[in-house]
Amino acid sequence: MPHGGDSDPSVLDFSANVNPRRPDGVGAVYRDALDAATRYPDDEYPAFRRAAADYVGCEADHVVPTAGGLAAIRLAIEVTVAPGEDVLLPAPSFGEYAREVRLQGGEPRFRPHDELFAADPEGYALAIVCTPNNPTGDAVAPDALAAFARRCADAGTTLLVDEAFLGYTNVPSAATLDLEHVVAARSLTKLFGLPGLRAGFAVATGDLGAALQTARPAWSLGTPAARVGAHCLRDDAFVRESRERVRDERTRLRDALADAGFTVAPSDAPFLLLECVDRDPNAVLADARREGIAIRDARTFRGLENHLRVAVKDRAANDRLLEALT
Repeated sequence: MPHGGDSDPSVLDFSANVNPRRPDGVGAVYRDALDAATRYPDDEYPAFRRAAADYVGCEADHVVPTAGGLAAIRLAIEVTVAPGEDVLLPAPSFGEYAREVRLQGGEPRFRPHDELFAADPEGYALAIVCTPNNPTGDAVAPDALAAFARRCADAGTTLLVDEAFLGYTNVPSAATLDLEHVVAARSLTKLFGLPGLRAGFAVATGDLGAALQTARPAWSLGTPAARVGAHCLRDDAFVRESRERVRDERTRLRDALADAGFTVAPSDAPFLLLECVDRDPNAVLADARREGIAIRDARTFRGLENHLRVAVKDRAANDRLLEALT
């Protein structure tokens, strides 16, 4: 699947939605953890589990450590989808959902992401919700999610909620629903600016939680990832600052890009989806690249034909983006 992210360090990368800042003290925690990495990690991960549980508002024994949010998504799909079963997916949305479903022999069934809750979950092994949705950026209302979760329970359908970008909002995690057929998947990549660390977790209870714990690979987090992850999850001040900065810069970017002729989708996430109404997307991508900026070609998302996605970074970087695009 195509993804954002540019490996060229000389490029200003707006194609991946990663915080340009990271919490204080991360380097020291990592160095200490590297010294401890001469031994296998404690596979119970008690400190990481407690920090993750406090962060989303659940019990520590409901946390399943994983090597990133995608590993949590794969784990949930592995234990819930059998060959030949249908899975309800939003579109446009994260392309890895369909890939993981097909790897299990399942069949993706797509619905427009903003109409997903109108679908009948009866007959589906699994339904997936992404909030805020990638690439559109809109978060679902907690009441609407809770109502859909109850309908999934009545239908015998597991609900997977991908919350990779939910940390940028004040919306509560689906983990607080405390329902035995619901899995919440979290990533530490985006909010804490550490995509190469590969740390995340799932939250689930009851038989489903036990199945995830059993299926999880041993030592699923390295010692540096576990210790740095716990450190980041407990930095409440960093989370608040990041939310406020992204909210303010997102508004400024949205207004400037709209004035420049792009149609900009409303967003609760650290990115904006742009529709090129009177401009050629290929030309916009090329113009940005000449200025040393990478942006995401969103036409790789299902159903999008004239769209680009840009991350929201700090003011100086955002000013460079605006200069290139406007």
